[in-house]
Amino acid sequence: MQRPRSSATWLLLLSCCVCAAAGYPFKPPLDLDVTPRITVLSSGLQGCRRFQSSAVNYSTMLLEADSRHLFVGARGAVFALNASDISSSSALTIEWEASSEQKLQCMLKGKDNKTECYNHIRFLQRFNSTHLYMCGTYAFRPLCAYINEKRFVMSSQPEDGKDKCPYGPTMGYTGLIIDQQMYTASKYSFRGFPDIRRNSPMPALKTEEAPTRWLNEADFVGSALVTESSGSSAGDDDKIYFFFTEKSQEQTTTYSHSRVARVARVCKGDRGGQFTLQKRWTSFLKARLTCSLPEYDFHFNVLRSMFVMPGRTPQETLFYGIFGLEWKNVKASAVCRFSLPEIQQAFQGPYMENQDSGSKWKEYTGKIPDPRPGTCITNALRARGINVSTSLPDDVLDFVRRHPLMSQQVQPLDRRPLLFRRTTDYTHMSVHMIQGLDGQTYHVLYMGTDEGWLHKAVEVEGQLHIIEELQVFEEPQPVNNLRVSAEQMSVYVSSPSGVVQLPLSYCARYTSCYDCIFSRDPHCGWNGARCVDVMSQANRSNLIQDIQHGRTGCENTQDSVVLRSRSVRVGDDVLLQCELSSNLATPLWTLDDSELQGYGLNSGFRTGTDGLLIIEARQDQSGLYTCYAVENSIKVAIVNYNVTIRLDLPPPPPVEPTGDTYNFYATLPPPTWSEKPPPPSPASLLPHSELLSPKNMQAMYLSLITILGGLCLVLTVVLVYVGVCLRVGNRGKYSLRAAAAAYPVNKRHSRSRKQSRSSAHMELKTISSHCNGNGVCNGVSKQHNGNIQEGGFLQIVPGEGHTLPNKEPPPPAPPLPPTPLLSSPVCEFPNGLSATLPSVLRRMNGNSYVLLRQSDSENTSPLCYSFAEELNKILEKRKHTQLLPRPDESSV
Repeated sequence: MQRPRSSATWLLLLSCCVCAAAGYPFKPPLDLDVTPRITVLSSGLQGCRRFQSSAVNYSTMLLEADSRHLFVGARGAVFALNASDISSSSALTIEWEASSEQKLQCMLKGKDNKTECYNHIRFLQRFNSTHLYMCGTYAFRPLCAYINEKRFVMSSQPEDGKDKCPYGPTMGYTGLIIDQQMYTASKYSFRGFPDIRRNSPMPALKTEEAPTRWLNEADFVGSALVTESSGSSAGDDDKIYFFFTEKSQEQTTTYSHSRVARVARVCKGDRGGQFTLQKRWTSFLKARLTCSLPEYDFHFNVLRSMFVMPGRTPQETLFYGIFGLEWKNVKASAVCRFSLPEIQQAFQGPYMENQDSGSKWKEYTGKIPDPRPGTCITNALRARGINVSTSLPDDVLDFVRRHPLMSQQVQPLDRRPLLFRRTTDYTHMSVHMIQGLDGQTYHVLYMGTDEGWLHKAVEVEGQLHIIEELQVFEEPQPVNNLRVSAEQMSVYVSSPSGVVQLPLSYCARYTSCYDCIFSRDPHCGWNGARCVDVMSQANRSNLIQDIQHGRTGCENTQDSVVLRSRSVRVGDDVLLQCELSSNLATPLWTLDDSELQGYGLNSGFRTGTDGLLIIEARQDQSGLYTCYAVENSIKVAIVNYNVTIRLDLPPPPPVEPTGDTYNFYATLPPPTWSEKPPPPSPASLLPHSELLSPKNMQAMYLSLITILGGLCLVLTVVLVYVGVCLRVGNRGKYSLRAAAAAYPVNKRHSRSRKQSRSSAHMELKTISSHCNGNGVCNGVSKQHNGNIQEGGFLQIVPGEGHTLPNKEPPPPAPPLPPTPLLSSPVCEFPNGLSATLPSVLRRMNGNSYVLLRQSDSENTSPLCYSFAEELNKILEKRKHTQLLPRPDESSV
């Protein structure tokens, strides 16, 4: 009984901590919270190449379309890797570490000598046809240097980089070199303010700080050049766009946030003003980027990454952004995309003003001077004699200085996020464009997470379908950068520990026609015998592909189904295994072509993601069992079992309890409460060994008791502490409720089922994780009346308990009946509550299973009830007889 009690207690504590930390009703839309179809662990990656060295923190990457090299900047070194195979021995290295004197000065300034007092390469781009340009933090004294690309050596002594590179390795930063001019945005000094700058030889410009500060604690994530002068009938200028998150300035009545996402722009030909705004941008404007779900009151205000997707014309440029929530203790990500015309429209709209420096900004309703402030020089202005920004009137420049913020917000192109992922923090993204066999152009997104995973998704009609998730790094670590090469057909992923090269797609992973079609991968198509890479096929007329729906094309194909035979004794438990490769598929079992209906206590069956369990097999259960994977409403046969259940089979010989044992307890006669004798002791089932002698067993028991005693002591301290915090923080009434919280128990996608990982998930690894009812099944929540319901977590909700005026102590709970070895597990709570869990099949040692029975005789199947629902039923039955006048918060 101790194990259920501990699990339930920790479950309560976890839900309390999550709810208290979040402080927000987490109700995401189900149609956007997409589950990756395929999960591939690092051990199963194909075509993977890795590069590692003594350096760490591989943060910057430069990959050019016509280059054979991938240039990578790390801490104290720069590398030139073979783009076709980064693991080859032809890698070139430039070591550039901070000097001992500079490291000492850095430590004297109070900086971290393990992370900050090194030379982190933050900038690495092409300067001209023969040289690259790089900048590093150099232990809080930034330096920059040129690299001779052919010889891959530093071609000159490092120069001062304090106006080009941030001083720290984690400071928000972005930079570009355009026509040998360097445009950067960051915080360049410890006591200074964030700034957008252009360096010499052209007139050096920066943002204004007084009387109106143009940037308010900005954290930059990206920048891009858009050649809007190309094909412009108005003689427009090219523009540089900067993307960042900053402290909010707007005054609004609907909602407020401390930080908001922004896009800012400057004109490439800007030369500053003559007297007003001298050495300052005259074309700086900024607007807010919105990525939200107003119907769910979800607003993603923190911009983490931005990828610019050029179009056939500048007006077709798209901006893909990764957004997050303001709360650092809640993991969630959203992907929104924006179009250039939407951004241009915002910059053509009304301005914001701040008449009093202590108040929020409001929309400006006064007169706007002519020419329009913040615009680039066009043919219309040239006709008026205004050829450069220094010729602009002072009233226009003064208006620009006081009105950098636009009132109109930039809405996403799809008016909603393309994707929402809870419990996932995306860090970087790259987008690849490919034409499908249907003639349409698809955008394939590669998104890295903060735990070293890579998600590949395809955009179809305003929504993302996650094709697969790949565990790129076995040890959890953030993805620092991503680059995609169509020429090399590779995606490059950098992290603190190294760089990984992966193929854009591995189509051989899909072994059947429907598996290939269900993936909806634009890179893959079925040729009648196998799933192949579309780009490698000269003749594509015979390939099958369905990206739009992922269901058509395989109707006339016949895939071979594995046939297995099983002969068992009457009364034994039989597991028919059926592993589904897709996280989106659900199992369906048939017996002699008739679908098995219901999996109740008296049905004799249990079903789950691992297979079908026949309980206490009967002779009438013999026949042909078929397991189907149901995906996109299509049934695909996976495996057939010809099961024969006989009376005349001899009992199996004793087997060693190894990982290949199917069911250690399968040889035991199934017990009941009264009719059958109690099961033999575990000691009689174990093979004889000196290790299991009475003396050794006694020592093992004493050690086990000591460990359990220590765990109980730690649990007691934690529970008392939580109780005191709850009593002091909020003396109210409490009730237990199933919580649709930020950390769900996933159906199959939870990676804790395949490996041990530190996360906020808790999962019951049972074979009975699927059902055909209308409740919460497979660990996947369903939506009823607009509410999100999920099983598996409990939440303490203030103000919903019920107390009785009677101050007499409640009668003691009746004693529980004795539980045999294979009886149902009962969850007990410190306040006397108990809940009977459904029958489950727990995996032990690979293929070994232990069956846990349930004595409840209800006709309905317990498999369609979540643990929270079972607990609520028990609470409802006991609330009139055992409610305490003042429940003990520490016991809850």
